[in-house]
Amino acid sequence: MKKGILYINQFFAGIGGEEKADFPPELREGVVGPGLMFAKNLKDIEITHTIVCGDNFMCSNTDEALKIIFDLIKDLEVDFLFAGPAFQAGRYGVACGTIGKAIKEKYNIPIFSSMHVENPGVQLFKKEFVIFKGNRSAVSMKKDIQTITDYVNKMTSNEKLYSAEEENYFGQGIRYQVLGSETGASRAVKMLLQKLSNEEFITQLPIPELETVPIAAPIKDLKTAKIAIITTGGVVPSDNPDRIQSASATRWGMYDISNSESLEPIIYKTIHAGFDPAAVDKNPDICVPLDALRAYEKESKIGSVDDYFYTTVGTGTTEAEAKRMAEEILVHLTKNKVDGVIMTST
Repeated sequence: MKKGILYINQFFAGIGGEEKADFPPELREGVVGPGLMFAKNLKDIEITHTIVCGDNFMCSNTDEALKIIFDLIKDLEVDFLFAGPAFQAGRYGVACGTIGKAIKEKYNIPIFSSMHVENPGVQLFKKEFVIFKGNRSAVSMKKDIQTITDYVNKMTSNEKLYSAEEENYFGQGIRYQVLGSETGASRAVKMLLQKLSNEEFITQLPIPELETVPIAAPIKDLKTAKIAIITTGGVVPSDNPDRIQSASATRWGMYDISNSESLEPIIYKTIHAGFDPAAVDKNPDICVPLDALRAYEKESKIGSVDDYFYTTVGTGTTEAEAKRMAEEILVHLTKNKVDGVIMTST
């Protein structure tokens, strides 16, 4: 019988939630949490061990986390890795993708996971290994695991495997030549006629649709304009009162700067997990240029600075979450009659 291992985060291991997201990698014998469903459904694979790691630890200390994990499993027989499912949990999806890619490169074994389409792990890792189209939340855990195990059971039984669309996983850009009954020209003309007749058809070259954002109108007079600062650099008061996540953020904050000439170190810091925080922690104005805008304000190059700056973390954040947070911030910008925004990243 083949041997498999499972990767899960601190929450599904029953260790804790956000407060335990810095939990370092740990190897447990046998199955834990979702592993029970995997073990029940898999026919020819035994999950012998479970790797547990906190989402923040994997995303913020990736090299260290991978080193620990490779040390933990170096003496194990490993034929398959299962990661997740990760649903719409962004940091969890990135963690699953990170460990999946690393183990595939080192061991060259099949890797399987499941994520919701809006999980950033999909775009980052779908070409690295098979990621099934999962649901938003753990309510669908049983269904998502069933999709994975059905496919793996077919694979281990040497049954015919079909396209990514038919097997319900995200396409990897791999194309296979298939001898068809019609020429390419004939198929193209048929699809064109269907399109002209407003009939449904399935394209053989799907092109992703990208949302376009109209360009904003120019500010008429900067000398009278109120300017706000928005950052995805994760600059927050030192106690991070809104508990904004260091990656795959679902929260944002707005902080009063009406009586501040600049952002003082120690009072402010960055909680961003995607870069070395030393420079920003030493001088937060590097990321939130309040000092420069105050100078422009005094020189009458701009009318005024908004009384608040707005902040979140961009790395790993889904398009849907980013759009939602932007719409919520826009309510405050409109209320404060802001004319323009300087948006900084890192």
